[in-house]
Amino acid sequence: MDLTQRLKAEAEAVGFTACRITGPDAIPEVPERLRAFLDKGYHGQMGWLADRAAWRGDPQALWPEARSVIMLGEAYTPGHDPLAVLETPDRAAISVYAQNRDYHNVVKKRLKRLGRWLIDAAEGAPEIKVFVDTAPVAEKPLGQAAGLGWQGKHTNLVSREMGSWFFLGAIFTTLDLARDAPEDDHCGSCRACLDICPTDAFPAPYRLDARRCISYLTIEHKGPVAEDLRAKMGNRIYGCDDCLAVCPWNKFAAEAREVKYHARPDLLAPDLAELAALDDAGFRARFSGSPIKRIGRDRFVRNVLYAIGNSGRPDLRRAAAALADDPDATVRDAASWALGQLPQTE
Repeated sequence: MDLTQRLKAEAEAVGFTACRITGPDAIPEVPERLRAFLDKGYHGQMGWLADRAAWRGDPQALWPEARSVIMLGEAYTPGHDPLAVLETPDRAAISVYAQNRDYHNVVKKRLKRLGRWLIDAAEGAPEIKVFVDTAPVAEKPLGQAAGLGWQGKHTNLVSREMGSWFFLGAIFTTLDLARDAPEDDHCGSCRACLDICPTDAFPAPYRLDARRCISYLTIEHKGPVAEDLRAKMGNRIYGCDDCLAVCPWNKFAAEAREVKYHARPDLLAPDLAELAALDDAGFRARFSGSPIKRIGRDRFVRNVLYAIGNSGRPDLRRAAAALADDPDATVRDAASWALGQLPQTE
């Protein structure tokens, strides 16, 4: 068994679902695609995408010494229907990936473990760098070039084995490793992911306007959300899984083996009124170890108030009214908007 075969076996042994290899020169089309995305302003407030465009578009510029890129996929497939909570307007919908521990920490530990194994197993003292959303790396194009999957019409990576539910990690190395063939597009005529989007965030297949994406609006966007989009957010308070959940390729995906990706009961469909009452200390305690913690209490409560306003539940007026004088201006604006949407009496 050669080094590449042993590497893939070890990747499975440490917990990854899939391992494929490509090169840092395998995505020459990305700079032009990225520039078109930025020129249209589709990145919204994510200025870091523009600031690091040169590195994100060219892995060779990020680390010139790299000769191979090992792309890893780790399934987080839910054991429940993530769209079911959308039918319960007094409950919050949280993206599947954020319903337990922060995946960055879990995946990075596996990457480091696999990287150490590779250094010990290879000759010539190779160097490595590991990445999981921690640097300007074009993970999805590299994943397609390596054969992990293809970028679907929703712009996320889709796998014939893992569907849409998997995290990506990358190991750059100075080793020359045998490359895998890229994956072909298997979306065909399917439009399920495009048609389900609540905010029409896809101006065309394979194109995303992040400024209209609920994941962007609830996580990255600072300040008030445009009023024409608030009602379309429904009860989604952190992320959105609609386009992922309807992908037909998910029928081949098995539930995540890693228990740290299984939904915590208190994050599966939490009560909106309870979440709205969180102060900063309560927010930090509730979401310790969760990716939700990074958006802070104020942005989180803003999202909760939009969901309250969309609930149609007059019994939630008290929760919104309690935040009408909140120290944060955006929270006050969201509370006022929510009160304006809710019926006066039950």
